[in-house]
Parts: sequence; C-alpha cells; structure tokens
Amino acid sequence: MSQHHRAHAAAIGIRSTLVGVVANILLAAVKAIAGILGNSYALIADAIESASDVGSSLVVLGGIKIASLPADGDHPYGHGKAEPLAAMIVAVALFTAAIGIAIESTREIITPHHAPAAFTLVVLVLVVVIKETLFRFVVRQGTRIQSTAVNTDAWHHRSDAMTSAAAFVGISVALIGGEGYESADDYAALIAAVIIGFNAYRLLRPSLQEIMDAAPPLEIEEGIRAVASAVPGVRALDKCFVRKMGLEYFVDLHVIVEGGISVLDGHEIGHHVKDAIMRDNSGVADVLVHIEPTEVLTSFRNRSLNE
Repeated sequence: MSQHHRAHAAAIGIRSTLVGVVANILLAAVKAIAGILGNSYALIADAIESASDVGSSLVVLGGIKIASLPADGDHPYGHGKAEPLAAMIVAVALFTAAIGIAIESTREIITPHHAPAAFTLVVLVLVVVIKETLFRFVVRQGTRIQSTAVNTDAWHHRSDAMTSAAAFVGISVALIGGEGYESADDYAALIAAVIIGFNAYRLLRPSLQEIMDAAPPLEIEEGIRAVASAVPGVRALDKCFVRKMGLEYFVDLHVIVEGGISVLDGHEIGHHVKDAIMRDNSGVADVLVHIEPTEVLTSFRNRSLNE
C-alpha cells in the first residue's frame, strides 16, 4: 500500500468517526435532559453510553492517525498496531460502561421511584433510528478500509441502538403496567448493560487476534496465491503467511521455480510476483518472496510418500 492509499484509507476512517462523534455529543445531551426530566434511568444510562462513545471515538481517531504514519527507523513495519490497540481500548471502555450501568440500574431497582414520562418514548424512537443509520454508515466504511478500530466504533452505535430499544420496551411496560411496574425501566437498563458487555467481548476478540498476528480471512491468502500462481515462471507455491498491520497487509511467500535458471532470473520472477500481488490488492504494503527450486518440492513430496 502506497502512502497515498494509506492516507486515503485513514481519511475515510477519520471522516466516518467524526460523524459519529458529533452525533453522539448531540444525542448524549438530548438523552440526558430527557432522562432527567422524564424520570427514566434507562434513558440516562443510554446518555452515559453515548457520552462514553465520544471518548471512544476520539481514541479511534488517534489510533487511525498513528496507524497511517509511514514506516521509520524505529518502526520498519509501520505504525499499524496502533489501530487494533485503539480498538482494544474502546472495547475495554465499553465493558466499563456496562458494569457502571449494571450497578446503577440495580440500585434504582431497589429504590422506589415514579414511572418514566411518556414523552421519553418519542426520544428513544428517534435515537434508535439515528444510531442504527450511523451503524450502517460507519460499518460500511470500516469494512471498506478493513479497519478493526472503525468497525469497533460502528458497533458502539449498534450497542446504543440496542440499549435505546431496550429502554423503549422497559418504559412502555412501566407506563402500561402502571403502579408496581415502575422498575421495568431499570430492568431494561440492566438488560442493556448485558447487551453492551456482550458486544464489548465481540469487539475485543478481533483486536486481540490482530495484535497477536492471527491470520486474516482465508480469502485474502487464496487471492494472493491465485495471483502469484499466474505469474510466468512460477511452477508452484509453498508457504504463504499473511499478517495484518492496522490498515495494511504484509505477505511472506515461498515461490517455487525451475532449479536450472540463473539467480538473476529467479530474482526477476520474485519481483514480478511481488508487483502482481500489490497491483491486485492495494491493501498489501509489502511482499517478501523466497525463491525455491523445483527440486526442493520434489524432495519434499518423496519424503512425504516414504513416511
């Protein structure tokens, strides 16, 4: 991936994240005011979650900006790990918010209080629509640039939509049930906390895997192998290792060529393989090609048969 492509991917991620930041600031304020005036802790919990989303989105912004920096002497593979690291921080923040909401909703359940006001339902419907729309927009951009951090930020929006939907159900039960059902709103907040915690776990896993250099989806390796196999002079392929570094991929590939060709010819074939892969996939930052003669493959097959 060239610096231009890296900067372009970062710009897409930053733009989608900024849209979420502005939306969350406005929604957090609206939900907090409506929750306080309407006596709804579920709505206040929702506002807390939106406010935490602002801080999380700023972490994502920082991670993307650092990940987009070019390689230097201290970081020869670039700064890509900043991106999944930001995603991990966001997931942990989401866990923390879930625990805080669960504690507060439990306290509200055991404390007698009035039922929420009916107008809070209108606020919640608007929130669900806005947050689900934001989720679809941000996750589309995150998938487009294959960013773990941006996808994590998108799921923050989906979590917010889920908690708002839970709050809507809880408040509706409290209003319809009347006396004795006032705590339905708080039980909804407790359910929302469980949903948030589950989503935090789902978001933490891919970022941890990326930090640990887990293999990317199989179709990426299959695409690389298909392109490399089509290069003239390539007789077969052996090992192919792909790892994700933030917004880009690094490939280690063993290419098998005729054993009788010159070192120069083998070197040229290796360069053609690298160029073909990087042309086909703009997300690949570098390809390390190891040339092996066909005799190595024959020897390996014979050894496997004997065993």
